[in-house]
Amino acid sequence: MAGKFELYKDKSGEFRFRLKAGNGEVIATSSESYKTKAAAENGIESIKKNAADAKVDDQTD
Repeated sequence: MAGKFELYKDKSGEFRFRLKAGNGEVIATSSESYKTKAAAENGIESIKKNAADAKVDDQTD
């Protein structure tokens, strides 16, 4: 099963999203809330567009 984004409203009524792996485990969440559903959907699209080629910046050294 492929991963999926879940779009939901938080306790304050604003929109957030989380990314779940195929096994249902949450692997990422939005760090901010969005006032509109469209803005949250834009956040999801930005991740889809930018994450595929994102480099790892190891700051543990």
